[in-house]
Amino acid sequence: MNSNSTGRNTLFNLELDGEGLLRLTWARDASITGADAEAAMGQVNALCGESRHPMLVDMATTSDVSRGARAVFGRPCQASRIALLGASPVDRVIANFFLGLNKLPCPTKFFTSEAEALSWLFLR
Repeated sequence: MNSNSTGRNTLFNLELDGEGLLRLTWARDASITGADAEAAMGQVNALCGESRHPMLVDMATTSDVSRGARAVFGRPCQASRIALLGASPVDRVIANFFLGLNKLPCPTKFFTSEAEALSWLFLR
């Protein structure tokens, strides 16, 4: 497991499990900046190396995603598919804004059910 610290607390946790799933979990009330997104995607790419993996992004308690962060998330990385997992109407608005980008680097979809997200990620 990897994590990135803002100095006060951990902003996100990232892990690659035994099934090949990347799990990126943002801290409660995270306000994600471009630098935060760069750090997360840098760790995704470093953890994956040359391999591509499906990624579950738990954004259920994220409060804001900056324009700079959205630009970073719109660039290709080592994720083969991305499931955005949220729980509230605010999460859906943030995800829909992100999904409204003209060009996403890989198939990306919003879910409120982790089971459905995992099924889609692994096409079960």
